[in-house]
Parts: sequence; C-alpha cells; structure tokens
Amino acid sequence: MLTMIASVLVTLTCADLILKRDESSPYAVTAAAASEGDRYRLRDNELTKLNAVLELIETKYFQKVDRGELLDGAVSGMMASLSDPYSVYMEKDEAQHFSESIEGSFTGIGAEVTMENGRVVVVSPIKGSPAERSGLLAKDVLLSVNGEKLDGLNLQEAVAKIRGPKGTKAKIQVQRAGFSEPIQLVLIRDDIDVETVYASLRPDGVGIIEIRQFSLHTAERFKEELARLEEKGMKGLVLDVRNNPGGVLPVVVEIAESFMAKGKTIVQVEDREGNREKTVSGGKSKTYPIAVLINGGSASASEILAGALKEGAGAKLVGETSFGKGTVQVSYNKALGDGSLVKMTIAKWLTPDGNWIHENGIKPDIEVKPPGLYTVARLNLSETLKQDMLGEQVKSAQIMLGGLGYEPGREDGYFDAETAQAVSKFQAEHGLTVSGLVDRKTGEALEKAVVKWIQEKNNDNQLHEAIKAVSRK
Repeated sequence: MLTMIASVLVTLTCADLILKRDESSPYAVTAAAASEGDRYRLRDNELTKLNAVLELIETKYFQKVDRGELLDGAVSGMMASLSDPYSVYMEKDEAQHFSESIEGSFTGIGAEVTMENGRVVVVSPIKGSPAERSGLLAKDVLLSVNGEKLDGLNLQEAVAKIRGPKGTKAKIQVQRAGFSEPIQLVLIRDDIDVETVYASLRPDGVGIIEIRQFSLHTAERFKEELARLEEKGMKGLVLDVRNNPGGVLPVVVEIAESFMAKGKTIVQVEDREGNREKTVSGGKSKTYPIAVLINGGSASASEILAGALKEGAGAKLVGETSFGKGTVQVSYNKALGDGSLVKMTIAKWLTPDGNWIHENGIKPDIEVKPPGLYTVARLNLSETLKQDMLGEQVKSAQIMLGGLGYEPGREDGYFDAETAQAVSKFQAEHGLTVSGLVDRKTGEALEKAVVKWIQEKNNDNQLHEAIKAVSRK
C-alpha cells in the first residue's frame, strides 16, 4: 500500500544554495591562485605526520587497504572537522549524482537531507516525489534504511544507504516530533520529475506558479509561464515554494528580478570578514498583488525568494515558518582533478533588510497550519487493529478517519467502541467487509482515501488563504 502511495526520498540533493561550480566561480579562481604558493600547502612537519600515518597503515594494519580510500577518508575527515552539515566531500560517483541534481534530473527518493547533531534530518521532501507522497516531512529524523542504522555514519555514507536503483524498496524508520515510537515508511526509489515549474490560472484571475526546486533551467521555465499568465490577464499571483529545498543562487535571483524594481536589493552575501555584497535587481516591479506560500520544507533559495519579495516587493507570506538555512555553498571540482568535489560553505546570506534567518526560518505574515491528513504518519500494520488496543498506529487511523469525515471521537491512540463504529462506516462506504477492525485491506483503503483527499486542491487550506490574500488586494 505504502508502495502505491509513496515512492521514495529522491536522491538526496545534499546541496542547496550553490553559486556555480569552480570553473566559473571567482572563489575558485582565488583558490587556484592561492594553491600556486606555499601559504595554504601542508608544511613539512604536517606532511611528515600524514605520511607517517599512511606508512603505518600500509605496513602494519592487520589487513590490506585501498590507498584511494585512505585519501578519500582523509579529505572527508577534514571536511567533517568543520562541523558544518553543508560542507562535504563527494567522491566521483557521488559528485556525478550531485551535478545531476543541480541540473534537475536524477534518480532517488526525492528529499534533501542534512546532518544535525550526528542525526540525518530531512530538510524537505521534493514536491511530487515518492518521499512527499509517503508522508515524509521536514525535520523528520531518519534512523535506519532496510534495517541498517544510520547512526554513526557521515552524511555521504547515510545518503549512499538511502540511494539505490529505480524500483528498489527502501524501508525507512523515522523519528517524528510528537510521536513516542518510530514510524516506518516504505518507499520505492524512482526517477524524479525534472520539471520544476507548474502554472495555472484560476477563473477569478489569480495565477498560481509552483516552483519545486531551483535547478539550472528553472528561471527560463518560470519566465515562460509568468508571461503566459500575464498575457491571459492575470490579476494576482501566488508563488508556491512549499517543500522546495532550494537550488542555484543565480536562478532564484533571476526569478526575484521579475517582481522587484531596478536597484532594489534581492539578497546580501556576507563573508567571514563581515564584508557584505548586495545583489540588486535589474528588473521592474509588478502592479498586481503577490503572495508566497511557504512551509517547514521551504529552504535556502526558497527562503531567499520569500524574504526578497516580502521586504522588497510587498508580497505576503502565507503558510508556516520556513526551514531556516542561511548559508551559501560553492562546489569546487576542478581543483581536485579526479572527478570528486568539495562543497563548502563560503558565506552566509541575509535578506534585503539584513536579517539572517539561519536555524530560525522566515515567519509567514498569515500563518496557516495544514490539516492533520497532510502530516499524519502512514499506517504500517504488523497486526490488525481492534478495540482496546493502544498505540501510534491506532492514533494514525483515528486521524485519517476524522480527517475523512468519519468522526472516531478521539485521536489519542486508544481504540474504543466509537472508533470501531467509524471504521465500520468507512468499510461500508468502500465495499469492504464490515468488521470494525483495521485489517490490511482496510488500512490500504484508508491510505488510498487519504492520498486522494490530499490531491484535491479544494482541501488545500494554505493555498486558499494565499488566494484570499491576493484577492483582497
């Protein structure tokens, strides 16, 4: 069942806010120039120390080791010592996956993850991905994959466990705030939709553009769709960046310019010396009202767009507080020379007014929580649920029944007579054997009904509130 409604976390796009790869980055030029001198090279005593350890391992370790793996481990250790979840070393194969994700085409489970206090934490499930359909949420902690614990692994090792060929199954154990017991989700790895922009125009003249991530071609697609809606007489615009994990900085800047007057600050980047560089708009403002939909899965470049349009274009933010990622990364691949790359935090970014949202996120002007069906933990039935049982699975079933209108009377995880009546009513209306028990078939039917309900735009209360915000203006 979960296989039907879910799919998978995409290939974890462990990056987020990438400027450019080092062949065109001014930072790369600086790094290359510095490497020509001795200032940043290993000193003789440092080199002697590393060579001594290498020799000891190759001559004394109880089994033979691969020299390349030792080198990769040394570089990974240097990056890990920074204690920055966004600064990482990627070996050749992983670097290739990373490049594909930035280009907007990849295979995986559809979620970006990071490392927080030694735990693998979801930044955002990508919209439309198996991860989102399975019910994975921002801030979920991933505990294990197919029985293999992720505790103690670095981010790249954890990603390697989660990633896999298309069509393969990933049983992921998740720790979620508000639940005493871990939740198990079954995901099927798949190709992730490379389309990042979806647009529509309502009969009342309100346009809706959904941006699922900021890959290399997103700005071009966005401008095409925006022009199409404007030609049709759009009177107001809702930009939906919920569960958008971020992407490439120049792309989001180009999109923001579509709404911000020339000379307006879009974003500020501050280096470690405290020097700030402002990126200003070369575009022009719009006459129609704008609202931006955000939630806890809106991260990085999505937050740049939301902050820029709120502070520089008068847009209203609707939904929930965003993720809170306020740093900028650059990936360096040419310097390493073997197809691997280092992705490193080189600065922090601030909103036009100088606010640093890191770890705090951006609060919406109009806060709207989603219905319980959007966040309920999916069912994972190892046994039939019946009266007088108590647990998280019962609680999930009750939330689902209540959200679908079957009124179980409680959502505390205790299976009472009223819950059984709600189950019986649901079974009768869906052609199931009426027993009042949540067996496998009933659980599958509940899951299908929830997915169908979520897919109905009429049930999206956050979107409706955003539409109201631009309609009032």
